Amino acid sequence: MSNKTHDLIRESALRTIQMQASAIAGLSSFVDEGLCKAVDVITAGKGRLVVSGIGKSAIIAQKIVATMNSTGTPALFMHAADAIHGDIGMVQEDDIVLIISKSGDSPEIKVLASLVKNFGNILIGMVGNLKSYLSAQSNIIINTTIEQEACPNNLAPTTSTTGQMVMGDVLAICLMEMKNFKTDDFAKFHPGGLLGKKMNLRVRDMIILHEKPMVEAKDNLKKAINEISQKRLGATVVVGEQENVLGIITDGDVRRMFENYEDFTHLHAEDIMSKNPRTIFSDSLAAEALEIMTANNITQLIVMEDDKYAGVLHLHDLIKEGII
Repeated sequence: MSNKTHDLIRESALRTIQMQASAIAGLSSFVDEGLCKAVDVITAGKGRLVVSGIGKSAIIAQKIVATMNSTGTPALFMHAADAIHGDIGMVQEDDIVLIISKSGDSPEIKVLASLVKNFGNILIGMVGNLKSYLSAQSNIIINTTIEQEACPNNLAPTTSTTGQMVMGDVLAICLMEMKNFKTDDFAKFHPGGLLGKKMNLRVRDMIILHEKPMVEAKDNLKKAINEISQKRLGATVVVGEQENVLGIITDGDVRRMFENYEDFTHLHAEDIMSKNPRTIFSDSLAAEALEIMTANNITQLIVMEDDKYAGVLHLHDLIKEGII
């Protein structure tokens, strides 16, 4: 393609981004009593949040449901077209219904709004047209009006769905804070994948199959080097009579020994060990271990349990588990 064509592409891309950004910024004026009431009733509700929509709004609704469920607000998705053909039966007495629509006047949305009102459930309308049927039927309105779609024909849902997505996130975050939803709560709902490992995997889970490299302070260097080689963790811990940690000897300490000494026969483990080594408790998160290693530019951490030496965690363990 020519440079002129690329210039047109860049112009179109930048215009779209600017329009989307402007639409999001405009949502600030809709942080009003309606949004606050929606947060209040969902927080106090005894049932679930049922989120519905049609077309592109239905896709946004599914994303909002996923976000709600992962952040402590029980929610389920109900497609508006399916709802008026039987799926409305999933709505229980204490449930709150959130219907998402740009126009608020789609035939399916009109029927669904009437059904919800007849059932007596609280109806929240996330709508971009305050003069619509959905607005008139809703107990609470979350305004997502936009001036124009990013689509050059002002037809394809673009800025309107962006606004819905952002307002859904706003609602979810407000609910998290009202419910005091913390990191530990988040971890309960995300046990799998990298996120789950970072929030659940403990140091003790990673050293259970490791051998425990260990020498005493007065042991000779041959024993120390053999311990490093045999246990394959790149280090051995130097302990006192009660197995209290005195220091650590790493591969790097051994290399420095060769640089600094001509005769090694008189040296003991305590002579070349690094004192005051970095440690971590066994119940600490693996992600915390990574932070310590990164901050101190080291590849091993001594693991402690009840102030006792429990083992060595290596950077390779974190790599193997996908923490890095």
